[in-house]
Amino acid sequence: MVRFIEMAADAPTAHDLLTEYFAARAEAFPGGAYRPTYPDAAVFVAPDGVFLVVEDEVAEAGVRPTVGCGGIRRVADGPDGVRFEVKHLYLDPSTRGRGWGRLMLDELERRARAWGAAELVLDTHHTLAAAGGLYASAGFEAIEPYNDNPNATVWLRKRLDS
Repeated sequence: MVRFIEMAADAPTAHDLLTEYFAARAEAFPGGAYRPTYPDAAVFVAPDGVFLVVEDEVAEAGVRPTVGCGGIRRVADGPDGVRFEVKHLYLDPSTRGRGWGRLMLDELERRARAWGAAELVLDTHHTLAAAGGLYASAGFEAIEPYNDNPNATVWLRKRLDS
């Protein structure tokens, strides 16, 4: 079982998870040119955003229960209206394959819809095949770049019509 906990993006637990995420990305990034940027916690405050930490509710004794994170933040409106961006979706490799990434993405989408979002956007890198598969299965489609993230090679959008 998994639980999502709202947390400031600069809280120690969130910071530790982001550090793990950035280290993993830097290690695998083509050419070693990954440039991590810790998020400004102020952009992840309702109703303009949220940062969630994933907790494994059945973690064994002595095993850290916090195993992932992710957030949404409001960005400039898009062609369909209010736009939120998915940021820093990460799960510890030991948890992958359980469907928790999809649960996190669904929870972030639910919250964006509650705040009037017409669409979700995100950027990613083409080498993140599992993430790309997750986003495609969730209904994200390729769009033109909406930002200048030097770590991104793919930009995606999901319309939230219903």
